[in-house]
Amino acid sequence: MSLSYQQLLTAIPLILQGGHVPTIVGEAGIGKSALVFELAKKLNAKLFTTVVSLSEKGDLAIPIPPLTESAFLTTKHYGQLADVKFGYTHTVIQIIQQAERHPNQPIIWFLDEFNRGSQAVQGELMNLVLQRQINDLILPSNVRLILAENPDDTMAGFEESEYAVQTSDAAIKDRTTRLVMSVSVSDWLTWAKQGNQRPNIHESVQQFIAENAELLYPEARSDDLDPTPRAWQRVSDNLYELHHLSQKLQDELLFDIVAGDLGQPVATQFVSFIRDHLPSLSASDVFESLPMGPELPIIIREKFKEMSEIQKATVMKTVLLTADVTSNDHAGRFSAMLNMMAPDGQYALVKQMTSAPILDDLYASEAHYANVLYQQIMDIATR
Repeated sequence: MSLSYQQLLTAIPLILQGGHVPTIVGEAGIGKSALVFELAKKLNAKLFTTVVSLSEKGDLAIPIPPLTESAFLTTKHYGQLADVKFGYTHTVIQIIQQAERHPNQPIIWFLDEFNRGSQAVQGELMNLVLQRQINDLILPSNVRLILAENPDDTMAGFEESEYAVQTSDAAIKDRTTRLVMSVSVSDWLTWAKQGNQRPNIHESVQQFIAENAELLYPEARSDDLDPTPRAWQRVSDNLYELHHLSQKLQDELLFDIVAGDLGQPVATQFVSFIRDHLPSLSASDVFESLPMGPELPIIIREKFKEMSEIQKATVMKTVLLTADVTSNDHAGRFSAMLNMMAPDGQYALVKQMTSAPILDDLYASEAHYANVLYQQIMDIATR
């Protein structure tokens, strides 16, 4: 099981409130760091980040020699002993200072890429996670820890994972709450539209993902560059900057810049979309076009009818990923489009739907067209 971005925004505060440490597990580039950043804003918390993969043993705290005579202790039988103190990294000092200045404001200490640090570094951090203590320094009560990890092949559901990670100690696993993060296209598109001066994500990228939802984070990964939500954000940022150049320079640079983030196959699709604006349909086109109701509008029907079977399949998959098709009106329109697909396309789509929770939702719905759609799916599945 896994949780979406929005679900984690609710789940993590519950765990923190209970006094426990959440560990967010997810593939690289799906938005773990962005999630923690938004969570800190939501909780009005001061955020500090330590990238564990970049840390070395001794970075958090190192012993320092005695600086005053009072640091030496003369014993009767064991000679003179030194009461060794520790020097702490600047991040720890900043956290302590913040806690003293604002004792009522939450502090989040984000330990990113936790299992990509060496065993020595993880061992040094273990006491921090387990006992909230670094040597003789105890964390203030308003400090909350959040860990983030990439999956390793010992985790359920990630048996084929190939990340270069160190398996976390059993004590860490037992004392933290693992939350697996999944990519939610609808959550991402909602976030993409937000922003102050401009949308978080360029409108061209939004439209492309709305029509090709499976390309936000394709399940099939190559050995080279592949799209991730983070890669699409870089594409968006670069598109905003490209608009400052002449059209000639934009045309010359666009493909190579996009391919540098997404890889050549997806870059080819995206650049073609940018240049040609091939006609397609998003979930909002299908469900929000007038007149409202369960009947598919003629303009949408004709547009869908003219598409190739591959385009139809892409639209239907995107609609399933980005919208709720269990309401009466939505189910009616989706059913009409399903009827317009070739039998092979219908069967392939329904086969994917049988492992998704949508069937249970349709079965439990009291809406007329939801029941019609459920029966239609069952008929196709049993051909």
